[in-house]
Amino acid sequence: MESYYEYRHLVGFEETNLVGNVYYVNYLRWQGRCREMFLRDRAPEVLADIRDDLKLFTLKCECEFFAEISAFDELSIRMRLEDLTQTQIGFAFDYIRLRDGFEELVARGRQRIACMRGPNTDTRPARVPDALRIALSQYAVVGAANGHHQRQALEEAKEG
Repeated sequence: MESYYEYRHLVGFEETNLVGNVYYVNYLRWQGRCREMFLRDRAPEVLADIRDDLKLFTLKCECEFFAEISAFDELSIRMRLEDLTQTQIGFAFDYIRLRDGFEELVARGRQRIACMRGPNTDTRPARVPDALRIALSQYAVVGAANGHHQRQALEEAKEG
């Protein structure tokens, strides 16, 4: 079993700039897409919760680039759980170019989201749903910050 959730993507011309390199904003889009596909594949009950009143607010998003990529490069965007608190989740993303049986790390990103509930005029922090905690548990980065608290929270979610 892999220690990351993987989203595969084939880069298209529409994602490149005038000189043929992938435009930077697409890396952030792929983070969001990976997160969405994770919810669909591993925590579908959370999607029903989102249709109700759960909101996942992106608080911070970043990406560091190591190599340029172009149209028709095949990517593996690999998401891991980096940090988990009562109301927030930190994700780590590795962008891997897959070519001729080799893997190359081309970028690395991070994202922090907050769980919120309530109407748009009165949205308040909310506990990360247990179903999401459990789904994320197998993708935790070993030795991550808050690791002890993260493991404790995951065990409580499994027991509860």
